[in-house]
Amino acid sequence: MSHTIIDHSNSKSFFNMAWIAFVCATLGTIAGIILLEATLAAKGFLAMGFVFTISACFTLAKVTRDRFEAERLYNKVERAKTEQFLSEKENPGGSF
Repeated sequence: MSHTIIDHSNSKSFFNMAWIAFVCATLGTIAGIILLEATLAAKGFLAMGFVFTISACFTLAKVTRDRFEAERLYNKVERAKTEQFLSEKENPGGSF
C-alpha cells in the first residue's frame, strides 16, 4: 500500500503576509474610527463591534483548524485500522 504524506503547512512568507495584512487592516480601521466625524458614543460602538469581530474571526479560525486536525487524526487512525484488518485477512496464519 502506498503511504503519501501531505504537508499542509504554510510558508513563512504566507504567514508573514497574513499578519501584515491583518495589522494593516486593523490600523486602517482604527484610524478610520478615530478620524470619523461622529459622537464619542458612535465611535465607541464601532470600536466595540470591531473588537468583537476580530475576536470572532480568531475563534472561527481556531475552531476550523481544530476540526481539520481532529478529522485528519481520525482518518489516520481509521486508515491504520483498515490496513491492519486487511493485512490480517490476507495473511490469517501469521507472517510468511
